[in-house]
Amino acid sequence: MTSLHAYAVLDRVERFHGKIFSVVTDRVTMPGGGQADRDYVRHVGAVGVVPLDDEGRVLLVRQYRHPVGKTMWELPAGLVDVAGEAPTSTADRELAEEADLRCERLDLLVDLHTSPGFSDELIRVFLARGLSSIPEAERFQRSDEEAEITVEWVPLDEAVAMALRSEITNAAAVAGLLATARARDEDWRPLRDPDTPLVR
Repeated sequence: MTSLHAYAVLDRVERFHGKIFSVVTDRVTMPGGGQADRDYVRHVGAVGVVPLDDEGRVLLVRQYRHPVGKTMWELPAGLVDVAGEAPTSTADRELAEEADLRCERLDLLVDLHTSPGFSDELIRVFLARGLSSIPEAERFQRSDEEAEITVEWVPLDEAVAMALRSEITNAAAVAGLLATARARDEDWRPLRDPDTPLVR
């Protein structure tokens, strides 16, 4: 249902500006004539990739995430932080950088707002098939937390079970794995064109 009220932004104050996100306060008109301040994070956006091989396995990444203070199961993923780069190109880049893989085919699985209660972050999740390994000499040299990335091939149904057991809690990973399983079970009919325009 579409709201009948137009939530107009009357004023915006930037509280913090960083490379990945900014924190702002908007003064917004409310139904009934009032106004309210809303604090939130403005994010550059991201992509995630579900690499699926010919044996029905998906590649999962284990990476340390400082905000939650632990290593998590995730998908190869990264920021849309290169000016003018198409989301499909970002997906190809992240697949190479985090998984040492190339793909012949990308399909759109799902778009999701990861936490719309406090952030405008939008992540697009792709399915990658027709995978091949990048030769050792051509691989991206990882640094910082990414230097400790490990990867594991897991049967898709087991990865879904891991999500349902809360062993995978990264939102994009959970959504991507569930969408992949559903698309597989429907003979890939739910897959969409990877260049489908983003709806913000």
